[in-house]
Amino acid sequence: MKATQMYLLLEGVKIYAYHGVLPQENTVGSYYYINLKIKTNFETAAQTDNLKDTISYADIYTKVQEEMKISSKLLEHVCERIALRLFNDFPSIEELDIELYKENPPMNACADKIGVSVHYSK
Repeated sequence: MKATQMYLLLEGVKIYAYHGVLPQENTVGSYYYINLKIKTNFETAAQTDNLKDTISYADIYTKVQEEMKISSKLLEHVCERIALRLFNDFPSIEELDIELYKENPPMNACADKIGVSVHYSK
């Protein structure tokens, strides 16, 4: 048996942050939801049961949380920063999908979440 594709998944990560074009968005803030799909090879970890042979979910979460603390106007920019950080800090990442949503965006529309989705590869 051989695994052909391996992904680490973080779904529904909820972080309060201050992003947006409008000044009030940077003052009041909002909840943001992040989904990550990270392609990496964790075949060794699957065999050894040792955390050092894979990427820790907790470490990924910490890096994302740190990037979310930096205020930006555009969610596109936030995704770019998160991707750069994760690729830099975890060289074994091959590809990365990020979905980033803002809860209750101030745009006079009836929507639960509005956001962006992007795929990155090395």
